[in-house]
Amino acid sequence: MSFSMTSASEPMPVSTGSGVDPSTLLGRLAVGFRRLLGRTVYLVAGFPLGLASFVAIITGLSVGLGTLITFLGLPILFVTVQAARLLATGERGLLSSLLGRDVPPTVYHRAAPDATPIRRLVHPLTDPQSWRDVVHALVTFPVSVLGFVVTVVWWTVALAGTTWYAWGWMLPQGPDSEDLPDLLGLGDGYLVRAGFYSALGLLAAVTLPLAITGAASLRSVLADALLVGPTRHRRQVDTLVEGRAAARAAEDSALRRLERDIHDGPQQRLVRLSMDLGRAKQKVGDDAPELAAAIDEARQQTQETLDELRALSRGIAPPILADRGLVSALEELAVRSAIPTGCRVELVDDRLPAHVETAAYFVVAEALANAAKHSGATMATVVALEADGVLTVDVTDDGAGGAHPAKGHGLAGLEQRVRAVDGRLTITSPDGGPTTVAAEMPCGW
Repeated sequence: MSFSMTSASEPMPVSTGSGVDPSTLLGRLAVGFRRLLGRTVYLVAGFPLGLASFVAIITGLSVGLGTLITFLGLPILFVTVQAARLLATGERGLLSSLLGRDVPPTVYHRAAPDATPIRRLVHPLTDPQSWRDVVHALVTFPVSVLGFVVTVVWWTVALAGTTWYAWGWMLPQGPDSEDLPDLLGLGDGYLVRAGFYSALGLLAAVTLPLAITGAASLRSVLADALLVGPTRHRRQVDTLVEGRAAARAAEDSALRRLERDIHDGPQQRLVRLSMDLGRAKQKVGDDAPELAAAIDEARQQTQETLDELRALSRGIAPPILADRGLVSALEELAVRSAIPTGCRVELVDDRLPAHVETAAYFVVAEALANAAKHSGATMATVVALEADGVLTVDVTDDGAGGAHPAKGHGLAGLEQRVRAVDGRLTITSPDGGPTTVAAEMPCGW
């Protein structure tokens, strides 16, 4: 009895499901032949599909646009667009099944459930992908004809030429018959004809993969540009948007959890330590002045550390913003402002996405802090309005003006923070004032 062992570093042969190893020459030839057959069927099937698409769409557009002045034009255009969608779905099916392309599902715009019949007829006409389907149905016809002709000619010449010696003798030859070799001056006779047609067939057979691949690529590139590419790009964008939204949500959750951990952990322990030091000083009294001085210094350092932690936690995620929302948080900022501040907040919903609320809060907080420290303002106003899915925050003060992100004071950081949520920050601050810091941020979840 004998055993054979395979080294772990040796790649195992991969099966194609047909009993042929694709790593061998025979396997590669089998895979190539299957691809050639798939492209051939794609080009042959594309001709009737392209012809039907062209006839249906050109007829529908002509009649629909010609009768658009009457009520009949709109339903005809609706049916034409639906036919273009159906034919485009067939083209995508050929790309997927015969060429093995990755074809994402196409999502067309849908009318609202409560839309009127007229709006339901008009809605498909406003979908850009529907008109891409229409354009594809019109321009794919000549490409389909070219691909069909190339496929039929190359396969016919390759098969008929390479087998001519087997059936060419059955062709009738009259006294006045002249074959292509005779017309080219190569001579007459069965052997001359057999040699010429066999060589022509071999040439067509050798160039067949190149011709079929070129014709299929031309047609598939057109389909990819109009039918598949926009959907694939939209799916990639949606994936990026979803990934960024998930990252934002995870970051907001982590920051809020960190703020609560700081509040419930180190801050409480430092408060307890400060109280313990106070009791220790009372017990020491005046008997040990040096020890009392050391305790006072420790209490001062503890209080400074506690203040730093509180400032840090406020910079991460204000508790009132997380617990009660943007309205309460902005009203508290206005109340705590060093200068008299009026506040007006109008939101469609009670809560906005966490990253939008946080960005808006820090825009107001930084703008009010700058107004109190650097502008010499005597009053300020805060206005936050949500309309059409966009939150607009305006902070205006009557200070000396001259504010600019390049000067620092936290405005450059605000601009980056607003840009991170796909917003836009505008600072209007002429010399002599007033200064307005305005932020526009989309509120999409």
